[in-house]
Parts: sequence; C-alpha cells; structure tokens
Amino acid sequence: MERNPYTINFGKIPKQYINRDVLISEIVESLESEDIDEQAFKITGIRGTGKTVTLTAIEQELSREDNWIIVDIKPNSDITKELVASLYTQVSFVTKYIDANLNLSLFGIGVNIAKKSPVASIDLALKQLLEEIKRKKMRVLVVIDEVRRTDYLVDFILEFQILIRQELPLFLMVAGLYEDIETIENTDGLTFFLRASKYEMKPLNLDIIKENYKMVLGLSDDDARKLANMTMGYAFAYQAFGKYMWESKKKEISSLVLAEVDSALSEKVYDKIWSELRNKEKWYLSFIIKKEQMPVSELLEITQKKHNDWSEPRRRLIEKGIIDGKTRGNIKIILPRFSEYVREHTEL
Repeated sequence: MERNPYTINFGKIPKQYINRDVLISEIVESLESEDIDEQAFKITGIRGTGKTVTLTAIEQELSREDNWIIVDIKPNSDITKELVASLYTQVSFVTKYIDANLNLSLFGIGVNIAKKSPVASIDLALKQLLEEIKRKKMRVLVVIDEVRRTDYLVDFILEFQILIRQELPLFLMVAGLYEDIETIENTDGLTFFLRASKYEMKPLNLDIIKENYKMVLGLSDDDARKLANMTMGYAFAYQAFGKYMWESKKKEISSLVLAEVDSALSEKVYDKIWSELRNKEKWYLSFIIKKEQMPVSELLEITQKKHNDWSEPRRRLIEKGIIDGKTRGNIKIILPRFSEYVREHTEL
C-alpha cells in the first residue's frame, strides 16, 4: 500500500509539503554571502506553521556546502559549552586542535593535557576554536529550535555579539513562538538580538495548496479549492486535511474527515493555545466567533466594553496568531476551524 504523503508529526519533513522557497533562499543567500551583513536570524510564528521544517530545509541546503559546520543546540542547555563539545565531537580538525592545544578538562571535553593549565573560561576556548575555523575558511551555524529565554541563552547572545565584532565566522539561527522571541528581544542588553533579521511564518499560498490537492488526492478543481480554503493557509491544517482525505480514499470532504481534522488540530495545537489564554481573552472570543468578520465597534457594543479594555486582549490574540492584526477596525479569526473549537469549549 502506498504510504500517506502527508503527516501531522511536528518537525518531520513530509513527503508532500509546500516549501517556503523565498524565505529559505533569502536566509541561505545571506548566510553564504562573502560580504557578511547578517549573522543572526529569527524565524517566528505560532505552533504548526512549519518553523521546524523550514529550519531543517535551510540546514539541508547548507550541508551540501563543504564550508559549513552546523550545530543543533537544545534551548535549555549551556549553549556555549554544548557548542564547544559538539565542535570537538563532530569536526575532526577541531578534535585534533583541542587535543593538541587546549586543556578543557574542567568542562569534561577532550583529553587532559598535563603540561597545559586547564582553560578557565569556555568563552575563551570558543574564541580560539573559531579563530582556527576561520583559518580553515569555514563557518559555524548554531541552530536553536523552540528557543526561549534562559540565562544560558542570554550569556551566549552577549558572547556572540563580542565574537562577531571580532569578525569570527559564527552564525545563529533560531525559531520560536512570537511571545518567546519577543521576551528575548526585550531583555536588557540584547539590542543586537532585537535588530537581527526576523522572518514571520506567513500562511501558505492557497493556489499552491489547491494544485497540490488536485495532483496528489485527485480532487476536482472545485473540491481542491474548497479544501484549500478550509486550511486558511495554515501549514498544519494543510497536512491534516491532506492526511485524512488520503486515508478516506474519497474525493469529497466528509463529516468524518472534518471530525478527524478537528481532533488533530485540538490535540496537537489548539488545546495548548487555549490553555495559555486568559479568561478575558476567551470571553471576547465567544463573541468574535459569532461572525466571520466583525467590526471592532460591533464587538464593543455587544460586550459593552471600551477600547482600552479590548486593547490588551487584542494584542495577545494577535501574538497567539488567532486574529488578524493587519486590518484595524475589523476582527477576523485566522486559524482554520478555531471558531468551531471555541464554540465547543465556551458552550462547555
């Protein structure tokens, strides 16, 4: 039996997925430029928009080149120490250099060189390694997925700023939720990170989704368009609708497919988003879902609230990727079938 080309497992590149070619090309071209203008990149968006898949695609592009060392780091680890340890274990010339020149026994890295005093600072060790990597005409890319603010991350970014001022070949690429990226940006002393290039995971092109569904699922133009519109360009929904339509082996959207998609959206994404909302935000949503699009004036009228009461819930609902923040004066849910989810939970 042919394998389902769609998947709802986070982080894995599915057989069928819509590549964000423009975003990927822009970041890769910046990273590979001989005249270095940018050395840090941020990818942000809500859950299920394809941040991890995009990171993976960029890593795969760079791994085809001989001059890149790519190191994936866990967000809650001692980043500088993990980076040095990874360079030691992954890169043969770095292994030889450390064993011959650096005593990193204090950090549990390499062999204990009795004739040399232990290096007291892991930051100094990293600087020395990067100087050696620069001599080899290579570059190091540190990749952190699901990034969040930790003391280790703050220390690393502060050190990163020093290293790039010394023109060392260190690059950083992170992906995270809006609020997590914003928390790091607003940390005192990290203005460098605030200024770093930021890319938002925008909705997928509906025409491309439609053509994909026609080709892979064998749907008619009308049914493929209808299904694409139901995804609202949300990457996870595109995979979920494709997966359950494939499994149904039917050419029309059934109530069972809708139920399976709703279940997947709830368990994988919406339950978490809902749990992070405040009661006031949930309360406003119970009114917003009554219409496909609602003027702010109407919302304030039916809730009998003032603009200053709505401003904070509005900001947080935009940050969570639930409502569109681009059109002032109107409110629109931008997550597929989230109105149905809210309706069910507010009724309960």
